[in-house]
Amino acid sequence: MAFEEKAVRTVIEVLHDGERGFQSLSKEIKNPTAKTFFQEEASKRAEFASDLESALSAETGKKIEEGGTASGTVHRAWGELKGKLGGSDHTLLDTAEQGEDVAKKAYEEALKVGGIPSAIVNILRRQQPHIVQSHDKVKALRDATAA
Repeated sequence: MAFEEKAVRTVIEVLHDGERGFQSLSKEIKNPTAKTFFQEEASKRAEFASDLESALSAETGKKIEEGGTASGTVHRAWGELKGKLGGSDHTLLDTAEQGEDVAKKAYEEALKVGGIPSAIVNILRRQQPHIVQSHDKVKALRDATAA
């Protein structure tokens, strides 16, 4: 690797996790505002991952197709189980917020790594505020459902 790709690949994997997680939770959550938000956010995560995969591919000359992470798969399965067992919207939103914490951290870590090409850094910096806003919205939705 001419530069440290691992941090960028981690962001891509976490975005794929988020896409699948939001899709899954949107099927279980009852709150219509959260359901719509989750559906829209799933699409946004797919778009963000695609943008980073394209940029990374352009830099490396290799086709980039990342999946999600093993921990993301477990996290999604746990969220789905909670939903199927009658988990409240608060419980599902809490699960979503945990996933958003991971996404925020992945961006923070990637932006700390030196040597990432400026085109990719620019994409990360452009996407990061949306990730933070999404986290805050999930947290606000969760807090609004607290008993």
